[in-house]
Formats: sequence, structure tokens, C-alpha cells
Amino acid sequence: MNQVVDPGDTVIDATVGNGHDTVYLAKLVGPNGHVYGFDVQQTAIENTAAALKAERLDHQVTLTHAGHETLSTVIAAEQPIKCACFNLGYLPGGDKTIITKPTTTLTAIQAIQERLVTNGLIIVLVYAGHPGGQQEAQAVTDYARQLDQHNYQVLHYGFMNQVHFPPDLIAIQKR
Repeated sequence: MNQVVDPGDTVIDATVGNGHDTVYLAKLVGPNGHVYGFDVQQTAIENTAAALKAERLDHQVTLTHAGHETLSTVIAAEQPIKCACFNLGYLPGGDKTIITKPTTTLTAIQAIQERLVTNGLIIVLVYAGHPGGQQEAQAVTDYARQLDQHNYQVLHYGFMNQVHFPPDLIAIQKR
């Protein structure tokens, strides 16, 4: 993200969780940039708001207590997006039955693609070790694989020698 995001950019944290990526993105975009953050869990919004306030970054972030699939209703269609990140699965330390879903994740990715600037980046960290996780991982992988190579570069990075289901990283960069 630090190789793509510049001060003044607009970026998205599609799953704010405990706020670590949101804080990092807010530092990257600086006081003239903006971060839009989404999460379905109130706890995630509260944790992120507290982390931002502690770093004095809350003025450059809009947090939305809704799923990332709603970003089209929050972010104007003409707003260029430089970077977006997703941490799929469930909230660390939270209710493991509340998970991201393939349909909402793909809806969000497609909405971001419509706004993504040239060389903009979508980073998806895919966790598959929970119920429903393998289906979402497969859906995101299948979607990314079919993107036209003339329009997007797609990188799939994952561990090959780890037990269980370590996360995979999928990076989609617009050409």
C-alpha cells in the first residue's frame, strides 16, 4: 500500500476490523486525503474509531456501520479511489459466526474497480479456515482470475507449506 498511496489520495478499508489498516491508510493519505471504512459489526466501528482518535486521525476518515457492498451509496461514483483493502473472514476476537460473504465481497470489489485509478490497487487478504471461508476464497480467486490482463494485473500470493488454511493475498492492480 505504501508504494501506491500518496498524501491526498482517497482510499477504502472495506473491513475495518480492529482498525489497524484504517490507521495505517489514514497516515498514508495524510490530512488532505480521506479513508472510507466499512464494517457490519458495531464493535469493529467502535474499535476503529478509538484507534483513530488515539492517533488523532479521525478527521480524515469516514466510518460506515454497514457492509462493504454498500460503498456505492456512501462514496460518489466520480470519486477516484487509489487503493482498497479487504481482510475477509471474521473480526479477530469477535463473533466467528459473523463473516464476510462471497456475494457482498464481489459486489464491493466490482464497485471499487469502477472508481479505481490507473495503477490503483485492491488488496484482498483471504482467510479460508472458517466455515464459509473456502467458498469465499474460491469465489474471489475465480473472479480475479477472469479479469482481462490488458486492464488488470492480478497477483496471487500464498503459503504452500503451511498446515490448516493460512491466508492468501490477492492483489488487483488497474493498468
